[in-house]
Amino acid sequence: MYDVNVTFIRSRLACLPELAQALSAATVAWTGALLEGLAQERALHLAAEIATDVGHALIDGFIMRDASSYEDIIDIISEEGVVTKEVAEPLRNLVLLRKALVQEYDSWPRKELHPLTSELPRVLMGFSDQVETYLAKELI
Repeated sequence: MYDVNVTFIRSRLACLPELAQALSAATVAWTGALLEGLAQERALHLAAEIATDVGHALIDGFIMRDASSYEDIIDIISEEGVVTKEVAEPLRNLVLLRKALVQEYDSWPRKELHPLTSELPRVLMGFSDQVETYLAKELI
């Protein structure tokens, strides 16, 4: 009935444990060094891309309403019961960073630990678990 690209979704979700580990390590060892700042920037960017890629694949595969923005992707998967509001809210905040990370990188505050960095490991693993639960339930 549905044409969900489960392989694509799972390949993206498989990146999350390492990404969560990197974000946790950045939080614990933060000194504000250039390399740490650049690593944090890339980790936040990858997390945003994974959340939107997976969300978009779910929206397309399960024929949910069309998204009008990156934030809307997160809103839709929350409204459709893929993720809880507790996971959706920080993901929404994450995807709001995408423009700064991709287009306004010349003014990104690399020496500062972003507040989402410490929260995202838990959120990303919750996102992965909730997406897997949704797939199992809907693709029976």
